[in-house]
Amino acid sequence: MAVFRVEKTKDYMVISNHHLRDTNLSLKAKGLLSLMLSLPTDDNVVAFMPLGFAAGAEKP
Repeated sequence: MAVFRVEKTKDYMVISNHHLRDTNLSLKAKGLLSLMLSLPTDDNVVAFMPLGFAAGAEKP
């Protein structure tokens, strides 16, 4: 099996596994947190979230 190595200069990040191994967080929460951590610090997170992103969320 061939191994392809690429120079990681853009669209690449390194994050800690700490939040991914937290058993108190749901899979959806882990994914959302990973997505938010991947954004640049100056991004407006609220404007980034697409409509219906939390479609599976419980309704009051």
